[in-house]
Amino acid sequence: MNETLNLKHKFGHGITPQQFIDSMEKREMEQSKILNTKDQFLYIYENFSLENNTDNLFFNSFRNPQDLYCLILCTDWCPDVIWNVPVLFRVMEQCNIPTEVLLMEEHLETMDHFLTDGVRNQPIAVILDKNGNVLGRWGARPAYIQDVMDQFKSSNPDKEAPDYKEKIGKVYGEIGELYHLGTHYQKVLLQELTDLFSSIKDFR
Repeated sequence: MNETLNLKHKFGHGITPQQFIDSMEKREMEQSKILNTKDQFLYIYENFSLENNTDNLFFNSFRNPQDLYCLILCTDWCPDVIWNVPVLFRVMEQCNIPTEVLLMEEHLETMDHFLTDGVRNQPIAVILDKNGNVLGRWGARPAYIQDVMDQFKSSNPDKEAPDYKEKIGKVYGEIGELYHLGTHYQKVLLQELTDLFSSIKDFR
């Protein structure tokens, strides 16, 4: 990622978190074992909380809307969005950081600044200063879940192989099972966000 990247021109061109939620379609994702994507998203959003007092104190220390801004690149048809974006929304609320959602298909040129292993994986949360300078990013999955996909791609480099589609379908199923194991992925996500915010704190 280019450390001098500036996205000030994107401020005001997204939608609010609530508009994103309101516009979500209800989908069934069989491989990821999500029966209703909107219901799953809302369940996570409504039930997530910063139970750890240390987390509360840390994220409360960022409650100054003049300093930081967040752009989240995503769509409502990706299972990783369903699991992770509700947590991202809640953390940004806790930090009082103004947040916009950039629908990925409408902002591909921005998404292409934040590729994962050369592809457009989502969601991507971009943290910026008030002048639009990119300070850091998170996404698209907690690292231990991303490792499952990285190991698969390393072992299966040929996307044209006759069994590639079947194999990657199984990997998506494995990733879905990891998310379904409770709130562990949320704890990892919070730790990764803590590390991200700690790395940019010096600028303030």
